[in-house]
Amino acid sequence: MRKYAYETVDVFTETRFGGNQLAVFTDARGLSDAEMQSLAAEMNYSETTFVLPPSDAANDARVRIFTRSHEMPFAGHPNVGTAFVLARHGRDRDSVLRFEELAGLVEVRVASNAQGEVQGATIAAPQALSTGIELLVEGIAACAGLQPSDIVVANHRPVRASVGVHFVLAEVAADALSKALPDIAAFRALRDATPALEGRLALFIYARDGATIRARMFAPLGGTWEDPATGSASATTAALLLSLQGGETAEFTLTQGVEMGRPSLLKLKAWRAPDGIRATVGGSCVPVLRGEALL
Repeated sequence: MRKYAYETVDVFTETRFGGNQLAVFTDARGLSDAEMQSLAAEMNYSETTFVLPPSDAANDARVRIFTRSHEMPFAGHPNVGTAFVLARHGRDRDSVLRFEELAGLVEVRVASNAQGEVQGATIAAPQALSTGIELLVEGIAACAGLQPSDIVVANHRPVRASVGVHFVLAEVAADALSKALPDIAAFRALRDATPALEGRLALFIYARDGATIRARMFAPLGGTWEDPATGSASATTAALLLSLQGGETAEFTLTQGVEMGRPSLLKLKAWRAPDGIRATVGGSCVPVLRGEALL
């Protein structure tokens, strides 16, 4: 019988049982791809991470990220939570961790309190902002169970964008956000009618009041009906907003997961770099469980 230790943390919260749940397998050597996928499905969180030795000694780990159904090239809360767990084991270098991932190299800065206790982390998204197709308001509204008039297009139309993993971003009216309810048939119809989505449709809807953002994320086709905190989509939103509003830098606070009873707080920053608009996302974490998987 093989034993693999794991820890779970709540990410983007200072309160246990808030934020987004994450399971971290701290030494995944010997696990096959199929076993990683099966363990992620068994944990039944939006994502589970598996930590492996890096291919380059200048980095600290290779991190693989799995949802219930597939591997992800990059994601926000798994990186923040994995860095939190590894730093608590003393595996950081001067409060920095460098993770090798499918989307590229991810640098994570660990945050600690005055007593040196690890509190959370901030990650730099591995890619500059890229934008793709715009989608029809009617299709996005149907996916979110809203009316077309609930979709705000004054700043941008619903658009596919990425800083490492693709999301469809759509601004909605403030009073519509809490009414949203994903319609899986509409998700399937829009995905199938839009080859440029490449078979994946994760919808991030948000309402904005200046530098304060409230958001929800639905990806029912990938097994996540709703996500309480989506760091990669939040970072993408920050980068998109900077691209639209101008200026050199922008900072935002984003709240997500309220409707799920798992409130999350994400701190975002975007800036113009030589290769495009870059973004970071950070927040606090709370340890919850430790255990072993038996294979």
